[in-house]
Amino acid sequence: MKFQIAKEKLIQPLQLVTGAVERRHTLPILSNILLKVDDGSLWLTGTDLEVELISSLSLEGEFVEGETTVPAKKLFDIIRSLRDDNVIEFSVSGNKAVIKSGRSKYSLSTLSADDFPNLEDWEGEIEFELAQATVKSLIENTHFSMAQQDVRYYLNGLSIETDGNLIRTVATDGHRLALSKVVSDSLNLPPKQVIIPRKGVLEILRLISDEDKTLKIQIGSNHLRLFSSEFIFTSKLVDGRFPDYRRVLPRDGDKIIIGDREVLKDAFSRASILSNEKFKGIRLDLSSGELRITANNPEQEEAEEIIDVDYEGDSLEIGFNVAYMIDVLNSISDEKIKLTLADSNSSALIEASSSEDSLYVVMPMRL
Repeated sequence: MKFQIAKEKLIQPLQLVTGAVERRHTLPILSNILLKVDDGSLWLTGTDLEVELISSLSLEGEFVEGETTVPAKKLFDIIRSLRDDNVIEFSVSGNKAVIKSGRSKYSLSTLSADDFPNLEDWEGEIEFELAQATVKSLIENTHFSMAQQDVRYYLNGLSIETDGNLIRTVATDGHRLALSKVVSDSLNLPPKQVIIPRKGVLEILRLISDEDKTLKIQIGSNHLRLFSSEFIFTSKLVDGRFPDYRRVLPRDGDKIIIGDREVLKDAFSRASILSNEKFKGIRLDLSSGELRITANNPEQEEAEEIIDVDYEGDSLEIGFNVAYMIDVLNSISDEKIKLTLADSNSSALIEASSSEDSLYVVMPMRL
């Protein structure tokens, strides 16, 4: 196996693939990436058995077909440290990979490509195309509500649901819920719901951009795969059933508050400074045209913020985790938000005042 390539052509695909590699793994081969020269192209593959990332680039000049695996981080650090205008010569001799560039020479240990684990071949049951910016928005609007290391493993991921011309993402950790949807007349999809694991979700966010470039998405029974011009990304799916989120959406709220998103976010952020570090509780006192936000902590310190809101109705006192409220306000882009409440024991429904594409549910706290 042998090839030559310019550093600036190799560095980005290599960085992309190295991101999928688990550095602390019990299987040494999983610290490596697979390099394969085939039909004038260099293919790079990294995996941790949960996600797999493949990138390819065309080769110019002489090359010898073959495949091997090399330590991902070491290779990336070597390539990154070389001069930008350098040409890299890569060859394999025995169980060593030799990298030459100018007067620099490095020798890396290799492991057999035959031992490299590829996610098994599978057929996509559903296939559709969306702009990268749309996919990014669907995930960014919801992923922060995923659970972390919850024993209910199906909550440690993001639900993606298809039905006709609609695609919906939902995440919940049992204390809050985030939902986002997109409707497109170009879609005609069968009903299906799958759960992408947390690592897969974060990897997708790392890979995709806000561009209008098209992303092809395949969903199978156990895997999800994304195709772009820069990469092929595959993630295993969580084997479990996502809870029926429709049951927790508040339906009887009669107290509707319209407020300025930035003003509310800043007030919550300031009040959180003096909230209990462990529970992050704040109290909202709602009255006609006004919202009073208070927080205190075991040191007897107290914060109070009073802001004007658009509300006419009965007074209400309710507590929330301020970190959850700030997360929601960070994910909404509209200037105004709509907060719907029923009573001090019911969840809050939060959404942009001018759009119903995303909505958020936050459970109350006893203070």
